[in-house]
Amino acid sequence: MAGGGSAIRGSRVGAGPMGEAERGDTAPRQRIVFFCANGHETATWFAVEAAIPEEWDCPRCGLPTSTDVNNPPPPPKIEPYKTHLAYVKERRSEQEAQEILDEALEKLRARRARGEVIF
Repeated sequence: MAGGGSAIRGSRVGAGPMGEAERGDTAPRQRIVFFCANGHETATWFAVEAAIPEEWDCPRCGLPTSTDVNNPPPPPKIEPYKTHLAYVKERRSEQEAQEILDEALEKLRARRARGEVIF
């Protein structure tokens, strides 16, 4: 063919769409419907022999879903953000914190007394 033809680049004459003859038979499938707490319905196809997951993420709102329309999983509990100090206070009592602080200050004062410069 000489330039500017209407042929689709990368194909040959007589080539058709690939079908099952070239790819093989498709596996038998089943349609499973999942439901979230917001009332969204999500239908997904699975192979018949595949294990169906108990939960699936809702593509609309991100909540977990299940196949039970009457009892969808509740939204996950969102823990409030905690600072590093809040976690430390959970692990240490005020007395333990004071002992650790006193020990650290003692080491710092000893280093300064030896002439080490600390910024």
